[in-house]
Amino acid sequence: MTFTPTELEVEGAAGGEAVREGAAAPPARGRHLVRAFLRDRAAVACSVYILLIVLTALAAPLLVKLSGYGPLEFDQDAVDPNLGGIPLGAAGGMGADHWFGVEPGNGRDIFARIVYGARVSMLIAISATVLTGVLGVVFGLVAGYFGGRVDMVVSRVMEFLMAFPALIFMIAVLSALPAENRQVLLVLVISFFGWPYLARIVRGQTMSLKEREFVEAAKASGATSAQIIFKEILPNLTSTIIVMTTLAVPGYVGTEAGLSFLGVGVVPPTPSWGQMIASSVPWYAVDPAYFLIPGSFLFLLVLSFTVLGDRIRKLLGEGAA
Repeated sequence: MTFTPTELEVEGAAGGEAVREGAAAPPARGRHLVRAFLRDRAAVACSVYILLIVLTALAAPLLVKLSGYGPLEFDQDAVDPNLGGIPLGAAGGMGADHWFGVEPGNGRDIFARIVYGARVSMLIAISATVLTGVLGVVFGLVAGYFGGRVDMVVSRVMEFLMAFPALIFMIAVLSALPAENRQVLLVLVISFFGWPYLARIVRGQTMSLKEREFVEAAKASGATSAQIIFKEILPNLTSTIIVMTTLAVPGYVGTEAGLSFLGVGVVPPTPSWGQMIASSVPWYAVDPAYFLIPGSFLFLLVLSFTVLGDRIRKLLGEGAA
């Protein structure tokens, strides 16, 4: 169904009230949101840091060539075997050869493992977010639009998964499965427990939108259920989906890091920030930099996604007001 300029309805980030605007409303609203976003220093700073991590992950092979050491290379000359493998030099061995220092005991370059760990963390988090988004949106739309038994079945499944102790299940399953394709398994397990949270919100907004006039008009014009769901209702949920997926990424980054910290996530020697933090536990007292560097990268990435998602939610909500 095609809207005329006087019938255009714009949905808020929370699926709020529709407002009528002229033909120039979408571009004007878009420009307003962009200007408001650029004026928000926190949102811009978070976006810059996230973009930096993404570029770092993509350019990891090139950056490692520039630094001179790969993530699996050992530099025994950078540690002192007489002191149990403590890095030589200040701040964990930071210097021209090793920009972020080296790992105690084995001498692996921390910078190389940080940039490759960024690739692993972002790949798992973004893949899980995409899969979770697809499942959540589809099941939420179907349950909200059709209602009845379909809604009952989907809702009971969502309630069961949301009430289930997800972390315990993840640890148990990943511990029992082989180490091969562990990154794929992490994405599947995280997504399995993650989609109900988005689906519940999409379901609720779909139940409200399906009673609106433009949906009734589409039905009267002979549109199929699939056309109504994906061409009429789904576009009105775009803002909500963007906010929810943005807020989901930091949770998945933290989940991957937590599982790797517990030893059931990414399998060594594949670099992972959570795995590096776990390895740094015995070295807190003698080499705090080994913990602080991956810990800081992880903290700032989770914080950036969280703040960015919250800022986007507020901006979209204000733009719809």
